[in-house]
Amino acid sequence: MFRSKRKSKNRRLGRTQNVLHVKLRSSQLRASRIRLLALALSVSLGTVAGLYALWRVGEWTLDRFVYENPAFAIQTVDVQTDGVIAIDQLKGWSGVKLGQNLFALDLGGVKRALELVPRIRTASVERILPGTLRLRVAEREPVAQVNIPRPRSGGGVDLVVYQLDAEGYVLQPLDPRQRAAPAAVPDSDLALLLGVDASKLQPGRRVESVPVQGALHLINAFAGSALAGTVELRRVDVSQPGVLVVTSGQGSEITFGLDDFDRQLLRWWKVHEECLKLNKIIGMLDLAVADNPPLRVMEAGLLPQSIPKNVKLPRTRKKNV
Repeated sequence: MFRSKRKSKNRRLGRTQNVLHVKLRSSQLRASRIRLLALALSVSLGTVAGLYALWRVGEWTLDRFVYENPAFAIQTVDVQTDGVIAIDQLKGWSGVKLGQNLFALDLGGVKRALELVPRIRTASVERILPGTLRLRVAEREPVAQVNIPRPRSGGGVDLVVYQLDAEGYVLQPLDPRQRAAPAAVPDSDLALLLGVDASKLQPGRRVESVPVQGALHLINAFAGSALAGTVELRRVDVSQPGVLVVTSGQGSEITFGLDDFDRQLLRWWKVHEECLKLNKIIGMLDLAVADNPPLRVMEAGLLPQSIPKNVKLPRTRKKNV
């Protein structure tokens, strides 16, 4: 009996010792993990603090020796354009001021500011150390214009003038003070487009209308044809479906289909030349008809001769340093 009690007591003592041993091992493991975590945290915080210190030192160095260095202040804005816009106007649109730091300047922002102007097709911006900013501008050149009547608030009607370049981008006429040179074709001599939807005319946006695009292609083809310098292209009516109706400076009415303008212009030129031999001018010619186009002629003396004006002159590049 006493032996049984002793054995039972020994078992309880053994179990207690095992539990204490397990608890001791768990406590040691937990303490070890806490030490490792604290060490990892210390290393991470030290790394972050070191990187932050390096960043602050680098930022201070850049500010001190680059972004705030007077040696890199803009002293000259070198501007070149292939069009007629005045250099001072281009500088104003760029937003660049003399004395600004060349490295602190946002070149992308300057480029965007220029290209947001509808009259500018592309712009490039370049740093030239130590103190020069170079701007290169390619302008949009108007080839046609549209007059939109707008009622006045007090009565009457005003004409709002829009211009289109060869791609169909809508431009606003330049103020004379914004020009450095006269345009190759004066605004008053640009071909006038009739029948254009006024709601599609937004400065800086491209007109996608098929007839309008066709009219612009026709104007471009006309400028390179044998007729240029002989006949003046005054108006192009885009309101009739499937055709373009051109009115010349002599009052001739020429109807075009919407494609193959070079062939149609060649036919116009041949008919024009034959009429001149007979001392006559074209009254009406329908080139949209492929074979035997309808033709009506008039005596040359019935209408005053028009001197062609809308002949493009080569552009001149301007520079200001």
